[in-house]
Amino acid sequence: MGTISSALSLTSQALDANQAALNVIANNVANANTPGYTVEAPNWQENSPIQISGVSNGDGATVTGATSQRSRVLLERLDQQQQLSSASGSRLAALNAIQALFTPDSGSASSAAGNIGSDVTGFFNSFSSLEANPTNSALREQALSSASTLAGDISNAAASLNQQRSGLDQDAVGIASQVNALTGAIAQLNQQIRSSSPNADAGTLEDQRQQDLSQLSQLIGINQITTENNGLSITTTSGQLLVSNGTTFQLTTGSVGGVTDFFVGSTDVTAQLASGGGSLGGVLTARDQDIPNVLASLDQMAYNVSTQTNALNNAGTDLAGDNGNAGDIFSAPTQVAGSAASMSVVMTDPNHIAAASLGQGTGDNSNAVAMANLASQLIVNGQTPSNFYSNFVTTLGSTVSNVGTENTAQNASVAQLQTQNNALSSVNLNDEASAMTTLERSYQAASQVFSMLNSIMASALNLGVQTSVS
Repeated sequence: MGTISSALSLTSQALDANQAALNVIANNVANANTPGYTVEAPNWQENSPIQISGVSNGDGATVTGATSQRSRVLLERLDQQQQLSSASGSRLAALNAIQALFTPDSGSASSAAGNIGSDVTGFFNSFSSLEANPTNSALREQALSSASTLAGDISNAAASLNQQRSGLDQDAVGIASQVNALTGAIAQLNQQIRSSSPNADAGTLEDQRQQDLSQLSQLIGINQITTENNGLSITTTSGQLLVSNGTTFQLTTGSVGGVTDFFVGSTDVTAQLASGGGSLGGVLTARDQDIPNVLASLDQMAYNVSTQTNALNNAGTDLAGDNGNAGDIFSAPTQVAGSAASMSVVMTDPNHIAAASLGQGTGDNSNAVAMANLASQLIVNGQTPSNFYSNFVTTLGSTVSNVGTENTAQNASVAQLQTQNNALSSVNLNDEASAMTTLERSYQAASQVFSMLNSIMASALNLGVQTSVS
């Protein structure tokens, strides 16, 4: 009787264990399309054997719950790669917008900056035309018109760049707000995990935390540190603490030099965030590095073309009879910085163009020749104006190309890691169907054993008379 009773107990445990395992599989199937869900596997555990008359007898198995199939190492590697991909992606978007200012469609002046390269050539060519007839009013008007076109396109380009920088500044503030929301959610999940599952897989709660981590890593560069009680601390890549178990340290903002800087506590972390990764890093790199570099090049060209042209015009004789000090053609810049944004034509009377050299008659053209020759002189950082602008556009294009290539490679790496993670952690319905079939067969086998034992027990109770059991 004891042996039959033990067998019944074992079979009952087998039925319970298989049913529990089937419940885990059913939950996986139900969550096959749930974002962030990590597939679970039932935890099978052999029961301690029973010693009877010196003989060890197995006591079956039980299912002690389920464990999510995740690799923390793989997930952290994926998060790190997403940081790089998001940074280069957001920077590339900003660079493409910058480059569009200097790339007219089909050679036309359809961009916000017009076609500055053609403007430079046209401006100096207008003085070459004036050489042939220095007293011609139409040619003088053309020279001022060419100057206005050049100044307008350069100042428009600078204005557009400053608008883009302001837009990136607003984007960065918005990203910081998202970062704070996610770090707060992660801190709250840390507390829930610590309370419910400090020493084991926390299932759905860990899925939620990992989703938040994945989103956070796309916004900002972070480091993850596993702590006791299944907790997690998060720092910026430079080591500034953002989350410590259930406590958060918010990103705050403040205006510094006309743009928004970011702080953790009293520490300005803007530069570290720019180089740390995530879309915030890409936005800050474009805002604080790429756009200022482009503006600096425009400022340099505007400053040198304006000052050199103005100096020559004030060194000649104009049609109004001025021998020297005929006046500036362009607004006179006081410093290089800001020269592009403020560049404009201040001369309104074409008779004040000093085509003649100082002291020569109004029919002289030697000063117009000198102004035309500026086109071939190394007046902008050791380069001619046209070559300087051409090299500037080429350098910008090379930067865009390099960042684009980098982003493509990083996106491919993210896709590869995501595929590896999906193979481990996503629900595969074929695998689940196979597991379910195996468990169903096991459950059926246990049911058959239970039925047989039940019949034997009934016969034993009826003194060996075979008895039907309904």
